[in-house]
Amino acid sequence: MSSEHMQIGEVAVRTELSLRTIRHYEETGLVIPSARSQGGFRLYTEADVTRLMVIRRMKPLGFTLDEMRDLLRATDRLDSGDELSDGERNEALDRVRDFERRAAERVADLRRQLARAEEFAGTLRERLAPVPSS
Repeated sequence: MSSEHMQIGEVAVRTELSLRTIRHYEETGLVIPSARSQGGFRLYTEADVTRLMVIRRMKPLGFTLDEMRDLLRATDRLDSGDELSDGERNEALDRVRDFERRAAERVADLRRQLARAEEFAGTLRERLAPVPSS
């Protein structure tokens, strides 16, 4: 086995994803192991890890599997090294820009939710603070 390839356990540690989650992403076609060992074990590359990290970062922002697939398709086109027409390149870049905009909106929403949650926790702390004796 080449040192460039990792088994699923190492990938799980590196990405902080469970084996089950990685297998699910494989079943849905979001990531395909780059190779298999002679014993049939899935083998992954750095590019596969990078792809899983994109997926992992999209999940908490509420992107669906189809949306993840759409972004990965666009970035795959841009990263393929294939000659793209200006139209194809611009279309892929527009897709990535759209995802960047949507991600920024979701991050802003999460920041607002976090501020409200911190305010609420602070209100509870104040309520539980000992009342000074007179």
